[in-house]
Amino acid sequence: FWRQKNVDCSNEQTENKSTHEANSTLKWVGCTETCLEGGKESCQCGNENIDRDELRFEVKNKSSDEQASPHEAGSSFLHSVANMIGMLIGLGQLSTPYALENGGWISSFLLIGLGIATAYTSHLLGKCLETNRKTRNYTDIGYHAFGTHGRAITAAFIYLEIFMSLVSYTISLHDNLNMVFLGTHVRFSWVHHLSTSQVLTVLAVLVALPSLWLRDLSSISFLSIGGIVMSMMIFVTVVCTAVFGGVAANRDIPALRLRNIPHISGLYVFGYGGHIVFPDIHRAMKDPSKFTKVSIVSFTFVTLLYTSLAFMGAKLFGPEVNSQITLSMPRGLVFTKIALWATVLTPMTKYALEFAPFAIQLEHRFLYSMKSQTKMIIRGTIGSVLLLLILVLALTVPYFQYVLGLTGSLVTVAIILIFPSIFYIKIFWDKISRPVLALNVFLIAIGFLLGVSGTISSLKLLVGSFERIHSTS
Repeated sequence: FWRQKNVDCSNEQTENKSTHEANSTLKWVGCTETCLEGGKESCQCGNENIDRDELRFEVKNKSSDEQASPHEAGSSFLHSVANMIGMLIGLGQLSTPYALENGGWISSFLLIGLGIATAYTSHLLGKCLETNRKTRNYTDIGYHAFGTHGRAITAAFIYLEIFMSLVSYTISLHDNLNMVFLGTHVRFSWVHHLSTSQVLTVLAVLVALPSLWLRDLSSISFLSIGGIVMSMMIFVTVVCTAVFGGVAANRDIPALRLRNIPHISGLYVFGYGGHIVFPDIHRAMKDPSKFTKVSIVSFTFVTLLYTSLAFMGAKLFGPEVNSQITLSMPRGLVFTKIALWATVLTPMTKYALEFAPFAIQLEHRFLYSMKSQTKMIIRGTIGSVLLLLILVLALTVPYFQYVLGLTGSLVTVAIILIFPSIFYIKIFWDKISRPVLALNVFLIAIGFLLGVSGTISSLKLLVGSFERIHSTS
């Protein structure tokens, strides 16, 4: 809690003051240890010279860790692989055929390269976690590297990514509901200005809303399994469409469309977003030393799935491929109906899971001294307000590919490429070799290049779409 300095103090008053501060700190440590041994959730031990809120938060986390550790560290290798794959696959796979068609088949090397690079940065996160056993999540790594400023910046990017991802999920929900209930007309007198697909989207979000009020966040873990099943069903239905759907996979894919690379790079990047929960997977493993192998297996599987789906969709539908592959599948096929419903259900399984990191931090930072029922009410209310705001934005900005690309370029690229490399360099500065340093600097430079160019491109496309709509209306 304090740093001992080798300074000869000639001033007796200064020496007494330092001794007093050291004694008071030791008393605080003793008090907190007593609290932890008693199994209390928080400690009220005070020290005038230390940030009480920060220390109390850390003590509470330590107490929770000690109680949960026997149950947390129980994930096997295969279980950890399944968890990592479940966090990676999702909306990203829907847009890979569109991205490949618009970027050209040479852009697949970018998709594969990003898979290799992000597997490496997940390995870096594991190394950073091993240096300090108190480091539990992504923001803690930022704090370990750069102090409170690192934690604040990291948290801001994480929450922005969660918010923008949920907007993209809701847009996808709206687009696919429109196809599922094509020709159906639903009207309410009090929302006569909304279309049928918008009304159905509102109803679907309201159905998913109660999941944000669940008292125990561990009770929503089954939703992650549902998300994996839905994603695999989408892939299988596209394969079945190619084999049994009567669609000839004979479209030509252009070699390279260089001007589209900045935009489609954001779509590729978004598909590998999942690093914010990797520390949780690391902490839950029986043998954390195998975390790197888990990353290699998981990213290999996901990269192969994305690449195969990208080529398959581009060869099947060519220039007519939609930003979401499910919207390009032939109507009337049973495979199409299954894919559409799987895409509709995927966002509904993601709302509570995506909101969980924010809810956990909210409780630990601000609600730790409140009763469990009060926590649930505050957490649920805030989550409901945010989800309704997300719903309004999604219905106002119905441009899936541009919002998804902007999310990948603006925030995801920083979380999966830039931050892990910067954190690793800062934490291991005294031990890092020159080749490894050069590799990490290269990844940081690539991340900045993709982030800046992709953000500018996606914003231009988004603004252009708005202008075209207003000019025709």
